[in-house]
Amino acid sequence: MASTPTAIPFPIRAQASAVRAAYALPRPLRRLLAGAPVRLDGQQLALDAQLLLRLQRIGGNHLVDPRGVAVSRAATDLGRHLVSGAPIEPVATREIGIPTPDGELAATLYAPAGLAEPSGLLVFFHGGGWVVGSRASHDNTARFLARHAGVRVLSVEYRLAPEHVFPAAVDDALAAFDHAHKHAAELGADPDRIAVGGDSAGGNLAAVVAQTTCRRGGPSPAFQLLLYPATDASVRRRSRELFADGFFLSSSDMDWFADHYAPAGVDRTDPRISPHLAEDLTGLPPAYVATAGFDPLRDEGEAYAHRLREAGVTVALSRQPDLIHGYVNFLGIGHRFREATAEAAGALRLALAG
Repeated sequence: MASTPTAIPFPIRAQASAVRAAYALPRPLRRLLAGAPVRLDGQQLALDAQLLLRLQRIGGNHLVDPRGVAVSRAATDLGRHLVSGAPIEPVATREIGIPTPDGELAATLYAPAGLAEPSGLLVFFHGGGWVVGSRASHDNTARFLARHAGVRVLSVEYRLAPEHVFPAAVDDALAAFDHAHKHAAELGADPDRIAVGGDSAGGNLAAVVAQTTCRRGGPSPAFQLLLYPATDASVRRRSRELFADGFFLSSSDMDWFADHYAPAGVDRTDPRISPHLAEDLTGLPPAYVATAGFDPLRDEGEAYAHRLREAGVTVALSRQPDLIHGYVNFLGIGHRFREATAEAAGALRLALAG
C-alpha cells in the first residue's frame, strides 16, 4: 500500500545519500559535476535537471530496463527513494477499494491535516507509460498536491499493460471517477468540486475521462490537471525528434510503452488513446496543461492545449522551459522541480476553491 513504509535496499540507500550529497554541493561544484550548460531550441536546461541526468548516467539508471517489464517496474518504484524525498507531512492516508466489473481497484485517499469537509478532490492517475509506475512511485507527488492545493487526492492503482492492454486503463480511470462522484460524501469531498489529473500517461487518462464523461452526459470533472500529458500517438512532432535521447524519457522509451499498451491491431488514432484527435472538444472542463521544455512529449501536450482553447475551453498552458519529463516526481532534490509542481498545485487550489 502506498502509505506503508517498506525496507529500502542498501544499494538504493547508498545511491540516495550520494544524490543528496551532490545536490548539497555549492552551485559552482554542482555545475562542474553536471557539465557545461545545455542549450537547445532557445532554452537552457535547469542545473537541477542537468545534474539529475548526469547522476542518472553515472548510476546506470534507466526509465526502461532492457531486462523487461518486471525489472522496469521494480526500478521505478525503488527509484522514488532517490528523488522523491521524505514523505510530506502532515498528510493522512486511507486505503480505498473501488469496485469494477473486472474486480476491485486499490486507491489511496490523501488528506492534508486540518482539511474541513467537504473539500475539493483530485482523482489522480500516475504516470509510467501505462506499463510502469504505481501509487507508491507517486506517493510524494500525491502528498504534495494534497498539502499545497488544500484538497483531498484519490490516487488510483489502475491496471497496467501488457497484462491489461488498452482500454483497460481507460475503463479503470472512468470507474474511479464515477466511484469518487457517487461516494463523494464518504471521501469527504464536494461532488461539484471533483477534478481529474495525472502526469504523462496519467495525464492522458485524465483527458480521456474528461472527454468521455462530458460526451455521455451525467457527472463530469470540474477541472483537468494535465501534467506533460501524452495526447497523440498517431504522429511524431518536432519535440520528439529534438529530445529523442538524453533527457530522461527517450523516443525509444515511448515506443516501448506504446507497443505494450496499444500493440499491433489497436487503432492508435482512437481518441481514448489520442485525445488530441477527438472531433469535438467543446464543453470540456477548464484545464491546467503543463509541459516541460526538454521533453519529447512537449509539443503534443501544447497542441492539445491549443485545440482546447480553440474549442472555447478555459486553459492555462504553462511550459516549464528548463525542465525534463517527470519533474513532479523529483520533489526531494534541488528546488526547481518543487517550484514547478507548486505552480500546478496552485492552479488546482484555485480551481477547486470552495
